[in-house]
Amino acid sequence: MRFRSIYKALPLLGPLLLYLIWSTAVSAKWVSSTLLPSPQITLSYTAHVFFTGVIWADLWSTVQRTLYAFGWASVIGVPLGVMLGSSPPVYKSLEFLIDFFRSTPSSALIPLFMLIFGITDLNKIAIAAFAAVLVIIFNSAYGVMNAKKTRVMAAKTMGISQFHIFKDILLMESLPQTFIGLRTGISLALVIVIVAEMFIGSESGLGHRIIDAQQVFNIKDMYSSILITGALGYGLNLIFMLVESRVIHWGGKV
Repeated sequence: MRFRSIYKALPLLGPLLLYLIWSTAVSAKWVSSTLLPSPQITLSYTAHVFFTGVIWADLWSTVQRTLYAFGWASVIGVPLGVMLGSSPPVYKSLEFLIDFFRSTPSSALIPLFMLIFGITDLNKIAIAAFAAVLVIIFNSAYGVMNAKKTRVMAAKTMGISQFHIFKDILLMESLPQTFIGLRTGISLALVIVIVAEMFIGSESGLGHRIIDAQQVFNIKDMYSSILITGALGYGLNLIFMLVESRVIHWGGKV
C-alpha cells in the first residue's frame, strides 16, 4: 500500500526537481536574477495574470487556433491515412511525398503560407494543420498496415466480407497507432501555432505575448507565458492519454 502511494507521487518529482534547479540557479547566482527571476516570483506573477484576467484572451486565442488546426488535421488525416494504409501499393507510391514534407520543418514553410493566405489567422491555422496532418496520416496508415495478419487471414477463411474485415479488424487494430498520431499531432499543432504567433503579424496569443514581453524586456511576463504554454501542452497531452485509455481499453491486452 505504501509502495503504491509512493508510485502515485512519482509524477510530482519532475516539477519539484525543476523548481529546485531553478531556485538553486538563481540563489547561487549562476544566472543573473535580471535575466532569470526566481520561481517564486514567476509563479506569483503567473497567478496574478490569471486572477486579473489579463492572460485569458491570449490563452483562448492560442487554444482556439490549435483546436481549429488539429480539427482540420484529424478530419483529413485519419480517413486518408486509413485509406492509404489499406492499400500498401498506393501508400508506397506516395510515401516519398509524405516523408519528405513530414521531415521538413513546418516553420520553414511559413513564408510560403504567408504568400498563399496572407497575414491572417487562417495562415496560422493552415500551417499548424499542415504540420499535424502529415503525422496523423503516417501513424494511421502504419496502424492499418501493421494490423495482425493472422486475424485478417482467419476472417477471410471464415468468409467475412472485406467491409467487415476493414471495419472490425483493420480499423480497430489501427486505433492505438492512430491515437499516437493524434496525440503527436495536437502537440505539434500547438508548437507551430506558438511559432506563427511569434513571427507572423498577430495581436493576440501566447506566442505574441512571449515575443512582445521579450522585446520590451518584461522578463516576468515572458517566463510566465512560457510556463503557461508548457502547461497547456502538457494538459492537452494528458487529456489525450485519458481519452485513449477509455477508447482503446484493450490496448496491450490482446
